[in-house]
Amino acid sequence: MKGEKGEKLRVAVLGASGYTGADAVRLLARHPRVELVLLSAHSHAGQALAEIFPHLGGLNLPHPQRVEEVAESAWDEVDAVFSCLPHGVGQDVLARLAGRSKRARLIDLSADFRLHDVGVYARWYGRAHAAPELQREAVYGLSEVNGAAIAGASLVACPGCYPTAVLLGLLPLVASGSIVADDIVIDAKSGVSGAGRGVKESLMFAEVAEGMQPYAVAAHRHMPEIEQELSRTAGREVVVSFTPHLIPINRGELTCSYARLAAGVTAAEARARLWEAYAGAEFVQCLEEGAIPSTRHVRGSNFCRIALFEDRIPGRVIVVAALDNLVKGSSGQAIQNMNLMFGFDEREGLDALPLCP
Repeated sequence: MKGEKGEKLRVAVLGASGYTGADAVRLLARHPRVELVLLSAHSHAGQALAEIFPHLGGLNLPHPQRVEEVAESAWDEVDAVFSCLPHGVGQDVLARLAGRSKRARLIDLSADFRLHDVGVYARWYGRAHAAPELQREAVYGLSEVNGAAIAGASLVACPGCYPTAVLLGLLPLVASGSIVADDIVIDAKSGVSGAGRGVKESLMFAEVAEGMQPYAVAAHRHMPEIEQELSRTAGREVVVSFTPHLIPINRGELTCSYARLAAGVTAAEARARLWEAYAGAEFVQCLEEGAIPSTRHVRGSNFCRIALFEDRIPGRVIVVAALDNLVKGSSGQAIQNMNLMFGFDEREGLDALPLCP
């Protein structure tokens, strides 16, 4: 297998000029079993990586000193492709790539392959899916939940940042019958980098700093993704209430999920089921009773910190989860999935501790 006996994976990153692409490069460049052989970016084609992201200028990349157009790229010798392209763009590129290369295993960080039903995708993303055949091959890349399927996948659809935090906290409780899946309210908050690197007036410093606001109220595109996975686990259709908020930080995501306990289940028992689910997990840290997750304690790392609290309302609990939206919520989880796909230790390339303060 690739990666054994010193033979490194040849890896490409598409969309290397965006935030998720930059973090993928930052982490992959230090992965002991990876050789970055190709970086692509449409709007910055021909530029040196250090010109786009000066903080990556010190990397000793063996080949791609400049990013190039996807169309100009050669795929014959690539083992794994990280697609950090925008929603609606990646499916077109990966469909062409899959037709040209039977060798490369694909890891998509957009929403293009997360939703199993292409009709649901069309309703929420405003366009027909361009690669329904490829969609049928996709495995949902929530690493701690779908590890076995990810290991054998040719295409992994990495979850969104909000769904990663929410589902890691809720799925074990739904699977164990500890909570009622039909009564879930999710309050979520994310840093500005979650909106991408594109220039938008609403994301200017003066518009974001010293304030907080909800957005996409009752209409956020991560809702069908969350509902899809909760429904699959519950064995019936689940609908949730989900409201995201933009907060004036660069990185970080915090979700509070409010749920009703199943009859006869205590908060302590629900907490025990959640802790048991992640007893052997490398990157999910379940906190002791009373400890509170914070975005400050996960920044720059691939960790998700989870806590469960008994609500003042009898029979209800609050599940709090914190992660870095660009790492565990995006590029870090994508690399964790690559490690699973190629039989590597999940921790390889992801051993960076959180930055604090």
